[in-house]
Order: sequence, then C-alpha cells, then structure tokens
Amino acid sequence: MTRLFEGRRQRTDGRLTKENLYKEAQVSRATMNRAHAILAEWDAHLAVHGKTTPGEAKRDAAIADLKKRLTKKTQECTLLEKKLKAAHTAIAALFHETKPSGSSSTRTPRPWSHPSAHGVDGVGGASATPGVKTMARRRDKSQGAR
Repeated sequence: MTRLFEGRRQRTDGRLTKENLYKEAQVSRATMNRAHAILAEWDAHLAVHGKTTPGEAKRDAAIADLKKRLTKKTQECTLLEKKLKAAHTAIAALFHETKPSGSSSTRTPRPWSHPSAHGVDGVGGASATPGVKTMARRRDKSQGAR
C-alpha cells in the first residue's frame, strides 16, 4: 500500500485502485477483502488525499500551467493582430491621402487578411518560401528569355 501511495509501484500501472492494491501485495482479491483493517486504512487515505498519485498531481499541475500560458499567449496574439490590422488601415488611408491626383497608377493596397490565409504558416497551401516547382519555373523562364 505504501508503495502505491508513494508512487513506487512494481507490479501495476500505479493507479490508486483496490485492484492494484491486491496485485501489488501479491494476494488474491478475496484475501484483500478479508483484511478489513487494511481496507479501512486504504479508504481513509483516499478520503484525505484523493485518488491521484504524486506523479498524476504533478502532471495535472503542469497541464494547468500550460493551459494558462496558452490562454495568455492567445490573448497577446489576438491583440497584436488587431494592432496590425489597425496599422494596415492607417497606412492605406495615408496612401490615399498622399496619392498624387494625376497619377496613372490605379493600384490600391489590398485589404488586410491574416497571413495564414495566404499559406504563410504552411497550412493554407503555398509556403512562405518558394518551392522546388516555383524555382524551376523561374529558372526555365530566365533561360528561355536569353
């Protein structure tokens, strides 16, 4: 029983179950069920400490910490995306204000969209760096133009 409580299991997966208790003790389930004092001690320990082992408690704490950090980083990312969109809007407005009236260029900046929509992160299709096919096409075009 002590080995299970301390997380030093030898014959089981370490979960705090009665099945693991009798397997660790190398006795039959019937023998375990006749040991009322041991079962009372087992139940009392689980009532105070719960069914999680020290390793599971550490794991759960680590998971909770990672979830908090992920939430914080997601909020930071959302804020930065909003700032980027606002900056893009301001730049587009300044471009239209300062554009010469007699300019023959009719090109206007594209509306802002998230970079992943263009495949920058590798999810949307095309990658941020040219692939082998793109580089081959460029090479073929430059050799054909000579």
